[in-house]
Amino acid sequence: MTECLVRAGASLRLLFSVANRQEQGSNLQRAVKPTYGGALLDYLRLLPGLAGLLVAAAVHAGSVVLYAATDRQVVGPLIKDFESLHPSIKVVYHDLGSSEMHQRFLDEYGSSTQADVLWSSAMNLQFKLVNDGYAAPYKPAEADALPAWAIWKGEAFGTTFEPIVIAYNKRLIRAADVPRTHAELIRFVKAHPSGPRRLVATYDPRESGLGYLLHTQDMEANPMAFWDFIRSSARAGMLLEPTTAEILDHIARGEATIGYNVLGSYALVRATENPNIGIVLPGDYTLILSRIAFINRQAPHPEEARIWMDYLLSRRGQSVLNDTGLFSVRDDVSTSSRSASELRRQLGDAFRPIVISTGLLTYLDRMKRELFLENWDGAVPAPVGPPQPPKP
Repeated sequence: MTECLVRAGASLRLLFSVANRQEQGSNLQRAVKPTYGGALLDYLRLLPGLAGLLVAAAVHAGSVVLYAATDRQVVGPLIKDFESLHPSIKVVYHDLGSSEMHQRFLDEYGSSTQADVLWSSAMNLQFKLVNDGYAAPYKPAEADALPAWAIWKGEAFGTTFEPIVIAYNKRLIRAADVPRTHAELIRFVKAHPSGPRRLVATYDPRESGLGYLLHTQDMEANPMAFWDFIRSSARAGMLLEPTTAEILDHIARGEATIGYNVLGSYALVRATENPNIGIVLPGDYTLILSRIAFINRQAPHPEEARIWMDYLLSRRGQSVLNDTGLFSVRDDVSTSSRSASELRRQLGDAFRPIVISTGLLTYLDRMKRELFLENWDGAVPAPVGPPQPPKP
């Protein structure tokens, strides 16, 4: 019983903080604010009905529901640090595919089960939700320390800076043959006929919102080269997957030789765990994306959502994020190889960020999407069968 009351007291403190910020419930707060040792327990004994109501409200208030297209194991340290800093707030984290997350949010919007914060690398889908009016305006506590490009009208926030890379299996490609540009990649694929294993693994543009974004951005950069690469890869053998993790699994197991348009943040982490995985930042151009986060306009826990956003974009939160392999957007966090400034220095003219702007909506237009997928189907025949395991 004592432990329960202590927990209830912690929850009540959060409730009072919420009430203060919203300038509501001030009379209620004064009614139960302890003025001497044990006063809170006296009030709880005298007013069991009111106490039960307060505890129930506090428990409801003491959580933030996140829908995210980011692997839970990757952001685990971030969640742990946030909860240590805010012990009265529990992070309820849903690890979803980008397309699945987008549709689930729309299906649940306005219900009691909807998310407080959406966070995804599918910049186009996130931006569409913001543009359609689903985001609540907010100014993070450390907004002045963020780059101007990372904030869209005080509603959408870029939280990471992640290069899109070529991943490969070091056992299956000689170091001298590793393609370093998109042109070299096309020549490499054309030089290798189909065999027992698939040559290329990449995203399925129908199943992955991120994959659709990256493929269309790549096509924008060089349409002729993009479709030449896709057709050549399909002839050589191509695996299509909805997630980065599955693409990297194929590379690690030797079921595919090349991983195309792979999230560099995930690939770098896997490469430290598996020496067979190599990574290339293309020297002609490297796309850079940012995971966009926003607060749901109808968030069930708006105060907790704002506290989470403050943390996520703070120097402390960005430092933890940077350590997980998701590059920080803030130049004041780190001068390591995982900082935005180091990426700019390393890539030089090859540095090509995907801008948070209305341009992200271009290929979400129904006719443009149908045309892209029609061209994709023409270039990529349906797979004949599963990949064969590599020879021992």
